[in-house]
Amino acid sequence: MKSIAALQAAVTAAAPFDGEPSDAELDAIETEMPAILADVDLLDAQIMTIDRTPTELDERRIRRARRRVLAARRDLANTATAGEVA
Repeated sequence: MKSIAALQAAVTAAAPFDGEPSDAELDAIETEMPAILADVDLLDAQIMTIDRTPTELDERRIRRARRRVLAARRDLANTATAGEVA
């Protein structure tokens, strides 16, 4: 049986982790933030209707939130594609 500790030490010794995200990771989060916030808005709209039947206003709110999620993901995909082409 192999010792997992020996394998783990080899992995952690190669990349010291200081507990903070790198600048590249922070830039990636900032780029994805509109999509993240749109997802949060959609979840909020869905959570409000978990324990009750959605009203017409609830359905509109969820539909608008879904459209914002799709638009944010589209913009993110277009930004990523434009970055690859340039």
